[in-house]
Amino acid sequence: MSRIAAEQAGEDTSDLDDVITGIDQDINDTGMRGNVLGRAVPKRHRSTRRRQDAPNLPKRKMAHTTLGRTFTGSDGKTYRPSLFVTLTLLSYGKVRNGVPVDPDAYDYRRAARDALHFPKLVDRFVQNLRRVAGYDVQYFAAVEPQKRLAPHLHMAIRGTLPRAEIKQIAAATYHQVWWPAADRIAFDGDHLPVWQDVAGYCDPATGEVLPNWDEALDQLDTDEAAEPLHVIRFGVQVDVQGVLAGTPDADQCIRYLSKYLTKSIGDTLAPDDQAQREHSGRMADALRFEPCTPGCPNWLRYGVQPKGAKPGMTPGRCHGKAHQPDHLGYAGRRVLVSRKWSNKTLAEHKQDRRTWVLEALGQSDQPTDPHRYIWKPVPAGDANLAPLAVRLLRSVHERQRWRAHLDRLQAQAGGQDLSATEPGRAA
Repeated sequence: MSRIAAEQAGEDTSDLDDVITGIDQDINDTGMRGNVLGRAVPKRHRSTRRRQDAPNLPKRKMAHTTLGRTFTGSDGKTYRPSLFVTLTLLSYGKVRNGVPVDPDAYDYRRAARDALHFPKLVDRFVQNLRRVAGYDVQYFAAVEPQKRLAPHLHMAIRGTLPRAEIKQIAAATYHQVWWPAADRIAFDGDHLPVWQDVAGYCDPATGEVLPNWDEALDQLDTDEAAEPLHVIRFGVQVDVQGVLAGTPDADQCIRYLSKYLTKSIGDTLAPDDQAQREHSGRMADALRFEPCTPGCPNWLRYGVQPKGAKPGMTPGRCHGKAHQPDHLGYAGRRVLVSRKWSNKTLAEHKQDRRTWVLEALGQSDQPTDPHRYIWKPVPAGDANLAPLAVRLLRSVHERQRWRAHLDRLQAQAGGQDLSATEPGRAA
């Protein structure tokens, strides 16, 4: 069995990697320049053996198709059903109306780390889904926070699998974060690493240079007893609904997912809810010092130089998307569309939505081609350029005017508010 086949089958490939590396070194020793594996540096790897606390996945032979199975009804018609799936995360403590009953007992650290690494868990689910389905499953998905602020996934899946299998796939899906430990605080307050040219960040008391990112991972690789920094899984609450194309349910699911093309995570927060604001603040505090990427400044707090370290980094002041209050730790894309779902990119879907809005507003003559304009920087002091504050206010006013006009048109047409009829919504 080849290494790739073994890895896809979920088997341990460490021995194969060692053999390949040894052969590569033997050939290099003969005088051949370069690297036979095509890498400038050795590949860092971990065993791909499945965790013993995760159930096994069923396997099917892959077929070169993006379509699911068909079924023939009693009326002789052929049907090709699809699925609408909602996946949530584990519980971090008892909640009521989206707010922890006991904030002190609520596991904010795990909630923060789950939010940071949720995109990877979704990727794993798609990989496992395709492996079990036996074909190139296509999907259109949206990520949004629940009332408790944990991200969850709504996914329209082309084709169908038994509900029991979908739940089995969710239970068997996990993602391990093999990063250095971030549980022991090495530097805090005024006692922070200092930057030294050439050397990088050093201990302010001893002058010792902090291990850089690669060195920290090397230490992790050589520790046989090492555990991943975090393991993220889905919760037991998995909602699976069958959908038939052309039915009202299918149209509603697509409209529901499409509305997230222009929404942000923060749009779902209730600004007048004091308890939820406090809950959001505690979540932000838990996220403040959590490393979001290998290059996050927060690694200095735990005695490791971030990847690509540079002067001026300070723990707790990461400017990454995940640490922005409106994102609640989730830095991935809100809308996930597989490449062969509609042969359109996310940008093209956004353009379609813009075209629909302009037509509804009676402004279909407005240019919609993004390449119609030539963009050039405006020099400072240009008399034709209004101050930034004025431009922002004009943009907000124009957006509000469009929104009000669109709402009036929908009301006249008897359109319904989709936000009140969201399928698969979990508290």
